[in-house]
Parts: sequence; structure tokens; C-alpha cells
Amino acid sequence: MSQTSLKEASQAYEPKKTLNIADLDRVDLSWKVEDREGLDNEGKTFQYKVMITNGIEYRVPNSVFEEIKKMLDLKPDLQFVKVEKSGSGLGTKYAVKKVD
Repeated sequence: MSQTSLKEASQAYEPKKTLNIADLDRVDLSWKVEDREGLDNEGKTFQYKVMITNGIEYRVPNSVFEEIKKMLDLKPDLQFVKVEKSGSGLGTKYAVKKVD
């Protein structure tokens, strides 16, 4: 087991971040999704889903699931999508597009 000083560990520390599914160029619909729990600014817990690819977590908003479901109703063999994000905070909107 390797040992480092608190100073070295602190300098190398990178806080864990959850990115957003819109940060990906292309999303494979076969990628696995997991449940997570977080704390809001008022200390209340909330549930959210993440997709993990290459060891990185990407949050998947509920509206993205809704859009993908609509697309799958029309094209059940859909394999890849691109998620685009506009706005910020509570006004954030997501658009899901088919990718071949």
C-alpha cells in the first residue's frame, strides 16, 4: 500500500463530479443506469439517476427519459441519441435527437 502525506493527497485531490448526459456526444441506449441520492441546498434528500460510462457518472434528468420513451414508441430499435441542453437551473430544457 503506498503512502502519501496529507499535503500530497490534498494537492492531488479532485472532487467527484457528476456530469450531465448532455455532456456526451452520443449516448448508447444499452448503457446501464443506476439510482443515486443527493442533498439539496436545504438539506433535503432527493433521488436521481445516473448513467456510468468509462467510470464517469452522468446525471439523466426525468424529462430525458420521457423524450426517449416517446422516441422508442415510434422507433423501438433506436440505439443512439444525442441530448442537448439549453437554459440553466429550474429553466433547463432538454432536447433528444436520434443519432445513427
